[in-house]
Amino acid sequence: MLAGAVTPVVVWGADHAVRPTVIRIATGSPAAVYYKYGQAYADIINRELRGVHATVLVTTASVTNVQMVRDGQAEVGFAQADILSDDLYTDGLAALARVYDDQLHLVVGATSGISTVQDLAGRRVSTGAPGSGTFITAERLLRLAGLGSDRFQERRLGLDESVAALRAGEIDAFFFSGGLPVGAIAQLAEESAIRLVDLGTWVSQMRQAYTDVYGERAVPRSVYGLPPISTIGDPNYLVVSLRLPEDVAYDLTRILIQHRGELGRAHPAAEWLDSRTAIHTVPLDLHPGAVRFYRDAKN
Repeated sequence: MLAGAVTPVVVWGADHAVRPTVIRIATGSPAAVYYKYGQAYADIINRELRGVHATVLVTTASVTNVQMVRDGQAEVGFAQADILSDDLYTDGLAALARVYDDQLHLVVGATSGISTVQDLAGRRVSTGAPGSGTFITAERLLRLAGLGSDRFQERRLGLDESVAALRAGEIDAFFFSGGLPVGAIAQLAEESAIRLVDLGTWVSQMRQAYTDVYGERAVPRSVYGLPPISTIGDPNYLVVSLRLPEDVAYDLTRILIQHRGELGRAHPAAEWLDSRTAIHTVPLDLHPGAVRFYRDAKN
């Protein structure tokens, strides 16, 4: 469900009168990191910037978020870096920051007999909701593994629906790309016997075939109480339109960096935010307002 579109009046900056402004932040499922991170960010914006009303939009995540920002339906959107390797999604866009990295989860029942990607052949598998970054990343991985949609029974479900379907025995496995910990998966691990499938051996092939933003990341036992695995990591960016006024982008970046401790208390993934790594947003350029903030912060 998307919140109703509001056309914001944007006039910012110390030398200008500040008029009421709506900043719509496109996130994802309420059970996942984008939403929790975005809600905390919106709360800080509302507290710190006079005359600004920030709202959070529930979406199907990365692809939808980028399209909404590009089309003027949101001012800020969370997006996985891998989808931004496609010019279709990046025209007219820039980044405020690299905020944290996702880990691709392949969740299966503990007694499913699924130990590798190839074991998904013939199984009922959720590849994520259309419009999500999960869907893009999972489809790429399955293609490399030789598992076209005719080789398994594909379901295209969001995180909440995937968790419910696995719990009910309606699917055998699901993919989800999210920062650690993903609350819905953590709860599932407490209530049901599940495992995570190791995907680390696919990182180099994903980099060679698609984009070098992918990297190998660990999911330690401490996250979900499950045996540790290695998997495919994918950076997340805060994406904005190049049409966004420079002073707006400056203030949004400033709030993000200066309040990273508070954001980290909202979700542990936000603790990863650091100004030294935030500037690395390939293939997107930083918005000029974000560039100005990082330069000022360095001085």
